[in-house]
Amino acid sequence: MRRYHTENLRDVIILSQSGSGKTSLAEAFLFNAKATTRLGKVLDGNSVLDFEPEELKRQSSVFSALHNYKWKNTGVFFVDTPGDNNFSSEAILGLKSCDNALFVIDAIDSIKPHSENLWSKASAEGLARLCFVNKMDRERADFDQVLTDILEIFEIKPLVLTMPIGAEDSFKGVIDVLKKKAYLYEKDGSGSFTEADVPADMLDSMEEVYSKVVEDLAEVDDTLMEKYLEGETLSSDELASALAAGLAKGQFLPVFAGSALLNMGVQPLMDFINASCLSPKDREMPVLKSKDGKTREIKPEEDEIFCGYVFKTMSDPYTGALSIIRCFSGTLTPDSNFVNASRGVKERIGSIFLLEGKAQKPIEQVGPGDIFAVAKLKETKTGDTLLGESLNFTLQNPAFPETIMNMAVSPKTKADVEKILPAFQKLMDEDPVLKVYRDDQTGEFILSGLGQLHIEIAVDRLKRRFGVEVELKTPRVPYKETITASAKVQGKHKKQTGGHGQYGDAWIEVEPLERGKGFEFVNSIVGGVIPKTYIPAVEKGVIDAMASGPLTGNPVVDVRVSLYFGSYHDVDSSEMAFKIAGSLAMKKALDECRPILLEPIMDITVVVPEDCMGDVMGDLNSRRAKIEGMNARGKYQELKAQVPLAEILTYAPTLTSITSARGTYTMSFARMDPVPYNIQEKLVEEVKAAKDAK
Repeated sequence: MRRYHTENLRDVIILSQSGSGKTSLAEAFLFNAKATTRLGKVLDGNSVLDFEPEELKRQSSVFSALHNYKWKNTGVFFVDTPGDNNFSSEAILGLKSCDNALFVIDAIDSIKPHSENLWSKASAEGLARLCFVNKMDRERADFDQVLTDILEIFEIKPLVLTMPIGAEDSFKGVIDVLKKKAYLYEKDGSGSFTEADVPADMLDSMEEVYSKVVEDLAEVDDTLMEKYLEGETLSSDELASALAAGLAKGQFLPVFAGSALLNMGVQPLMDFINASCLSPKDREMPVLKSKDGKTREIKPEEDEIFCGYVFKTMSDPYTGALSIIRCFSGTLTPDSNFVNASRGVKERIGSIFLLEGKAQKPIEQVGPGDIFAVAKLKETKTGDTLLGESLNFTLQNPAFPETIMNMAVSPKTKADVEKILPAFQKLMDEDPVLKVYRDDQTGEFILSGLGQLHIEIAVDRLKRRFGVEVELKTPRVPYKETITASAKVQGKHKKQTGGHGQYGDAWIEVEPLERGKGFEFVNSIVGGVIPKTYIPAVEKGVIDAMASGPLTGNPVVDVRVSLYFGSYHDVDSSEMAFKIAGSLAMKKALDECRPILLEPIMDITVVVPEDCMGDVMGDLNSRRAKIEGMNARGKYQELKAQVPLAEILTYAPTLTSITSARGTYTMSFARMDPVPYNIQEKLVEEVKAAKDAK
């Protein structure tokens, strides 16, 4: 039997930037619902939801955590996500698992760019959205500023359902706007409160807010609007119905105020989740799609075929890999089978668990809306679609941000060499943004992530979970070489030993190509001066020579090579002889064609607070950046620039330092550009010195 019926179930993802108090709010939910016996606190290290060693060490969420509680007659599953940009994949995947998005907004710092990005993604996924303005008890808390930012940045009307009574040290509780009642809280974290009349000095402001709320709710339905305009009073049932309908349509953002750490103002939010948030049956379900473009609807009913989505994979030291799944339709029981539609394989499951922080509770059945875990699936990875039947339909996976920071990794010991790639593969199964690859040009293993912290956490997990230790260093820049002039040269290979000799003679013309065109080989031989069978060998020799340029040994690009003359010997010529001739000719030509060094240029978008803009621009200018434009984003500024990769390999910690961790950036490859002459000279000297040292 299922723990919760679908219509009495709410799936909620908790979102926002780091430090806003998401985990503290989730801990208050659990404590108030008596799912835990004490109010867990992140800073005290006793949070039920932050339990990984990396989280305890940093006193901040690194991974998404799952739990559930029963509040009155409703079951609530929630996903508490990390707020750091480095771990945004946890939130992006979590959006696929829930029907409602709860944004926790810091009353001090208001809305930061990361919350803005998550807001857009939650909107695109069709989730109902609500918010809790947290930290009203803290110095510089400003509820009105948050409301202004919601309107300007989220571009939605804030619907204030609870108003704070006081702020900072004088914060006492909240006013329920629709009920016109005040709740005065104890400040001991117990959540205890007494119901009272609205303070006299707040009656006018409360009535003003009440009128605005009723007007916004009346706009949800034409019949209600007609009654409202005729001066009739809308009943509490009518307002409640409009509240749920308007939330589902995204016509406004319900706003609650309080302090999660002190457990003040949390219960009205929990009541609202029960009464107005979407159940799995209320939400428009995602659609299954086939490779040929066909679609299939999902109905959140128990008698439909099972459909689930794997939105998280985690390694458990006792049960092995755990696949965390949202059920969209059908039911599933222990010791049954399903099909991994993403990979075309059948999977058998043993036990089914509910995750409650790090605890695992066995259950007998899951259905639409349930979020559960299954251990030891053989082929299943994060992002896979699971079906009860063999159908060629899958759910669409989200788009992830591009990695912005690369570090070269090398195993510390010989024993680590064989284990490093399998261990990294398991980490990539858990985190689809993390990438590990071998750079073909430099030969280095590159660990690529969303920032310094993302990479550091991956290395910590590598050691803790798999016993593999690696060293990190700044990767080498993948420079290229090219030419700026043309030349005609001869490459001749003639060698006579006992028996057959070797003879190959190739004349080539080498000229520069437009940037980004790569390599072009032109066969201009006429009259058979070189037999057709040897011409591919000349091209291979040219390509081999281009693998290591004359300046720094980096590959040569953007050249056209025309083979226009040569000679051969009936007995001594061979493919090998002409390959060597082609290589000799190309090396000679590269020396004569005024070679230069090319470097990768990156497009970079930096979002920083206004007060940091000058320092950030100064730093970018020192990195040879070309500023291309700026745009205002609320209290933040968005700056677009182009900057050499060599100058921003270690940009993430610098930006964190300049902006006190309030700045973010993304980047992507733009093009290859010539390296300034003074820097080229320095790089050439470094390569020469390294060769001499050997």
